[in-house]
Amino acid sequence: MTFDQRDPAFIADPYPVFATLREAGEVHRHEQLGVAVAVSHAACSAVLRHRSLGRIWSDVKPVEQFAAFNLLHRNSLLENEPPTHTRLRRLVAAAFGRGHVERLRPWVADLADRLVDELVAEIRDTGQSDLLAHVAGPLPVQVIAELLGVPGEDRHLLQPWSNAIVKMYEYGLPEEQRDAAERAATEFVAYLRDLIALRRTTPGADLVSDLVAVTDTDGAKLTEDELVATAVLLLMAGHEATVNVIGNGVYALMKHRSQWERLSPELMPTAVEELIRFDSPLQLFERTATERVEIAGHVVEPGEKIAALLGAAARDPLVFENPDVLDVGREKNQHLGFGMGIHYCLGAPLARIEVEAALSALHRKLPGAVLAEEPQRRAEFVIRGLHSLPLADG
Repeated sequence: MTFDQRDPAFIADPYPVFATLREAGEVHRHEQLGVAVAVSHAACSAVLRHRSLGRIWSDVKPVEQFAAFNLLHRNSLLENEPPTHTRLRRLVAAAFGRGHVERLRPWVADLADRLVDELVAEIRDTGQSDLLAHVAGPLPVQVIAELLGVPGEDRHLLQPWSNAIVKMYEYGLPEEQRDAAERAATEFVAYLRDLIALRRTTPGADLVSDLVAVTDTDGAKLTEDELVATAVLLLMAGHEATVNVIGNGVYALMKHRSQWERLSPELMPTAVEELIRFDSPLQLFERTATERVEIAGHVVEPGEKIAALLGAAARDPLVFENPDVLDVGREKNQHLGFGMGIHYCLGAPLARIEVEAALSALHRKLPGAVLAEEPQRRAEFVIRGLHSLPLADG
């Protein structure tokens, strides 16, 4: 037994299917996806931590048709293993460690307040407003743009590029969307090369300037391709995940009214973790075996893939008490939303700040928020989100 990742009923609520799979076994072969899928928390953790299961990039074919997309991934921190990953992570972490997250904290809170003010104003004028369009979508893009030092007049370019590129992570993508992803990657690469060239001569108080300047203990620096890939990774990972944590999370809170009403400043940190767990914005993450590996009795031969179903792991009753219950005060919350092991998300602290700022501003400024209408869920499985989230003031 597996699942049809294209079935609208499954997309709407995959968690009962995941529960059935967990009861039948911890790992299952999924023929449509062409990978084994781990569905228990223990098996997913093992997939993410095992050093013989890595992120082994294989170029999208035909290579000449996807030059920019492949360049971004060949040079990405996320798609490399040691020793390349070790060098890249050390350099990127050193640049991140120059206080960028704390520098942005008050800026993010102010931005969230302003965006929610606009949402509330539109609700007063028209009766409803879309949280994704006015808050969840623009907030992470503006934050990443500020982090990277992208000029204000160019920031509108980033979200369409990110939206197009991340479609490539879905299975069975139509040819026109694959072409759109490559066009977006080509334009983004060209833009970032120009921005990097500017920061080499005119550095600022931004991450791109620090990535240009940072050196390893042996004097090694990031190549230009690695700089470009790092900037694109920060946008795509930071944008898509944060949009969908906010969207999925507020939708869940609207459907579980007692938890929305229970929110308080003291509960915001645990609420953020619970929203990430309850309806994971990233449902599946692949690894490739570099040698023979056994996960929960399932053998993965060298070159074969296995995927961690993060949404299934997040509802495992062996780890989470009452896993299908939304609990904004949940203390024991070992979700895998930011990964595990050497690929644990570098941007996790910033993502938490963004989600908490948006949630806090919305709860303060629109405590009577209700669904204006039932939202439509996006058809994609791997990246789980909504097309829109219309809110009204109840």
